[in-house]
Amino acid sequence: MIEVNFIHKAFGDKEILKGIDATFFQGKTNLIIGQSGSGKTVFLKSLVGLHEIDQGEIIYDDRALGALNNRERKALRTEMGMVFQGNALFDSLTIEENVTFALSMFSDMSLSERRDRADFCLQRVNLPNVHKQFPSELSGGMQKRVAIARAISMNPKYLFCDEPNSGLDPKTAIVIDRLLQEITQEFDITTVINTHDMNSVIEIGDHIIFIKDGTKAWQGTGEQILNTDNPEIVDFVYSSRLFQKIRENM
Repeated sequence: MIEVNFIHKAFGDKEILKGIDATFFQGKTNLIIGQSGSGKTVFLKSLVGLHEIDQGEIIYDDRALGALNNRERKALRTEMGMVFQGNALFDSLTIEENVTFALSMFSDMSLSERRDRADFCLQRVNLPNVHKQFPSELSGGMQKRVAIARAISMNPKYLFCDEPNSGLDPKTAIVIDRLLQEITQEFDITTVINTHDMNSVIEIGDHIIFIKDGTKAWQGTGEQILNTDNPEIVDFVYSSRLFQKIRENM
């Protein structure tokens, strides 16, 4: 579980995060949504320690991020997996080498153990025969699954995903959503997903935080978001034609 207590973040005179409180639950897909410029990307980067917050605290299972020394922070980072918006795969490395990259740097596994772990992770994301291929030889959806395999290679307690469905067709996006939800439940991970995809919100939104102008404007589940009367969340969600039709048929 990750607890966020009244965090603030500013860049110069511009305050981006304005006192956000939130809880991200273990074994759940926790989604962060909001319009472009709402502060959700800064929020996600603050959670993982890429931005130092100006006020408040972020607590990882009773460990306050701001109170950790460098050694303790390094240890915490080994418990985190990250799926980047653009996948961030190394073009010059094979798929197997991409998946074992973090294992090579941060684990004591032998080469054969790293290969076995890569094989397990690739099997888990339904990519059993791509070990010796390069990222450029795979489709966008397959590359995303490689990114997920790499993110879970260290058996993380916390998984962060930045717009995992960006650039994917709707059918492939559904595959990625279901995979992330399955992995979250199977390995009891605290998963935090930054997304614009309203299908993801409805289908896998165990817990949703809606950010507007640097504040938490709403929280709830994928089911509750369809029935809320909060005018800000209604305006955000039902700007999509698809969800206008859903609401008309409810």
